[in-house]
Amino acid sequence: MTGTPDQDGLGAFLRARRRELSARAAGLPDGEGRRRVPGLRREEVALLAAIGTDYYARIEQGRVRPSSVVLNRLARVLHLDDGQRERLYALAARDADGPRRCPPQRTRPQLRRLLDGLSGTPALVLGRRMDVLAWNPLAAALVTDFAGTPAKRRNYVRLLFTDPAVRALYADWPEAARAAVAHLRAEAARDTRDVRLTELVGELSIRDEDFRRWWSEPHNPAPGIGAKVLRHPVVGELTLHWDAVCCSDDPDQQLVTLTAEPGSRSQDGLRILASWAAGA
Repeated sequence: MTGTPDQDGLGAFLRARRRELSARAAGLPDGEGRRRVPGLRREEVALLAAIGTDYYARIEQGRVRPSSVVLNRLARVLHLDDGQRERLYALAARDADGPRRCPPQRTRPQLRRLLDGLSGTPALVLGRRMDVLAWNPLAAALVTDFAGTPAKRRNYVRLLFTDPAVRALYADWPEAARAAVAHLRAEAARDTRDVRLTELVGELSIRDEDFRRWWSEPHNPAPGIGAKVLRHPVVGELTLHWDAVCCSDDPDQQLVTLTAEPGSRSQDGLRILASWAAGA
């Protein structure tokens, strides 16, 4: 599409549409009490579209020209019909450049070999969006029965926010959850066209108030190493050090291991857990 964008008209169009759309229609809770203004707030539109609140505000103010990918997200969030979608793109003078649905990832052979060799260490392979691609039996015994979760929903961030058992596992769940949100934010900035990432953010934004709040706050991603205190229902409290190693020929996959200090109670706990899992 050629032409000059009408950024003032685009801002007016977006403001009018979000004021027409109720929180309930957008999939958000109504909240307590009456809203001071009708419709969706700016931060709610930005949240559901997986973009920054300040960036969305600048779009409405006519200060930036959004990409086709961002326009597509806004069209989805604001429930635009075909005519309204065409109007949106015309005001921005953009061609419809649809989002990208990445093919399913397959665990790289070298990571699979490493994983199979770590029988005494909980380990799993995470892909883009923190999808759980593979795991060893001890990781399943420690965290959850990954095999019992449908592959399309086998995502570590989703489990952190939606599975009560996984949530209870972390002694400091807010810290772990915020770190996961920060990782998703970094991934969203890196790949703005990932449909499944947008869907994941939208789903968790609707389901969890903490996720909505943390997604709108700046938070740096966690480093590739760290320590977590886990409260396992079988072996009790474990202090485990996790390490993430990226695959050399596929940076979208990483092997995550959890180890205990030699001679510690946590190491004994892992041994007991391994025996328990073997006999389960």
